[in-house]
Amino acid sequence: MSSSDLTLVIETATAACSVALLDGTTLVAAAHEVVGRGHAERLVPMIASLPGEGRAARILVDVGPGSFTGVRVGLAAALGLSIGWGVEVQGYSSLALLAASGFAVNAGMPQLAVILEGGHGEVFMQAFHSQPFGEDGPFRSLVPAAAREALGALPAFGSGVRHLAALGEGLELHETLPNAADARLLPATFAALPARPIYGRAPDAKTLAERGLA
Repeated sequence: MSSSDLTLVIETATAACSVALLDGTTLVAAAHEVVGRGHAERLVPMIASLPGEGRAARILVDVGPGSFTGVRVGLAAALGLSIGWGVEVQGYSSLALLAASGFAVNAGMPQLAVILEGGHGEVFMQAFHSQPFGEDGPFRSLVPAAAREALGALPAFGSGVRHLAALGEGLELHETLPNAADARLLPATFAALPARPIYGRAPDAKTLAERGLA
């Protein structure tokens, strides 16, 4: 199979680190690990372990929201490879990816919410509908109590659902992390975001350039 047929997917926005090679919506190869904070050390070897060392005609990368450092690691790798290979790079949202995977394994579910670890005691939350796949409003960064109120009776998926477990009875919570292989489930419009980070909230630390000092 020629690299001109393939898309390399990079996923580093949460505690998981994963990569995948896609031929359209067909999964060719993938690797997925829960690494915590070790994305920078694991990502390049994971890409190199793919057929053809991961070389592809297109690169798709998670642009967030999620871990500030994780998002930047993935974007830096994607942009570097895109320059070296002379290929395009586009982004997708971690929230949309988890929503698409949630609908895929729960056929007939009309709506769900994705809840990710946010930082400073908050979570990132966004609701989606399945037919056709789409967002029910923008994502928000909320304290768990506010997220619980906004959730209502919707089932919830993501790494942040554990923060809601003690806030109410009868919640349908699925603790899960994004997986690059699930990018094949995204509609085309959700896999064509600009390759720049979506942080969800202002980062705690800024570079000298971001502070206007360089």
